[in-house]
Amino acid sequence: MYYVSALASSGIAVLAADGPSVWTQMVGSALIGLREGLETGIVVMVLIAFVVKTDRRDALKWIWAGVGAAVAMTLVVFLVIHFGTSTMTPLAAETIAGVASLVAVGIVTFMVLWMSEASSHISADLKSGMSKALLAGGASVLGLAFLAVGREGFETALLMVGYAESVSGGLWPLLGLVIGILAAVALTVLIYRGAIRMNLSVFFTYTGLFLIVVAAGILTYGIRALQTVGWLPGLGNTAFDISATYDASSWYGTILGGIFNVRPDPTILQVIAWIVYVVVVTTIFFRRQRAGHRAPTSKTPAARKSATPDESSAPAEPAPERNPQCS
Repeated sequence: MYYVSALASSGIAVLAADGPSVWTQMVGSALIGLREGLETGIVVMVLIAFVVKTDRRDALKWIWAGVGAAVAMTLVVFLVIHFGTSTMTPLAAETIAGVASLVAVGIVTFMVLWMSEASSHISADLKSGMSKALLAGGASVLGLAFLAVGREGFETALLMVGYAESVSGGLWPLLGLVIGILAAVALTVLIYRGAIRMNLSVFFTYTGLFLIVVAAGILTYGIRALQTVGWLPGLGNTAFDISATYDASSWYGTILGGIFNVRPDPTILQVIAWIVYVVVVTTIFFRRQRAGHRAPTSKTPAARKSATPDESSAPAEPAPERNPQCS
């Protein structure tokens, strides 16, 4: 009830001050939730499709137990870090926010680059792991599901901590995240049942680029926070100041500031870090993506070991040419 009251009171205050900021916070986190939720949903979909096709429906309860534990872990990580800063002094909270933002950028960068290359064979890897877990027992199945989903969940939690700290949005970013995840769940169910088809390769390419830009903004936020507390130099060295023409409190300023951390007076270090990060990470992203697509996906040892006789004709899994992550 405390969190519900906090959400209501913060909503009233923000709406009274600047209406668009609430929706900006929710839209930005909803996009993150949609992308990360769909990625997680595909992982769960592969695991479920595999046990169904191998006639091991008894393992479904262990998969869902692992998924539930991973979701709970994600919420705990987010709430502990995000609301833990409220009990600290402003200087300590700024320090924690800056460090947490840089950690989030590092982990999100690793996961985005890993997915850009691993997307072509992640399904075969999951099936191979599930084959071994089914032989080991229910606890192993639960552990595999927890690790597979928890990896994505931990990334999401850290990304959301950095995002929520940058917009100072209380519980609104968490609400937007939940909305995005629910939309991802709906899309995953429709994909699983064959009701819709998506080119997931294109989807993850564009959303991966979106996350790179978001992470670059969180990086600049973390740098500014650490400059404020004196951990990094250059707080007074402003690269440029367009405050006279750029209204940070306007609808466009709220959107750009809330989602991408755009501000009218960045420091030189912030600008350099943003440019270097985006150029370097985007270049590596496309190189790893091309390398992953060139690698053989259907003839790997993991794919041969985990394949079943009726796997190619099973209706439970989406068509491979349209959904490369699930092939």
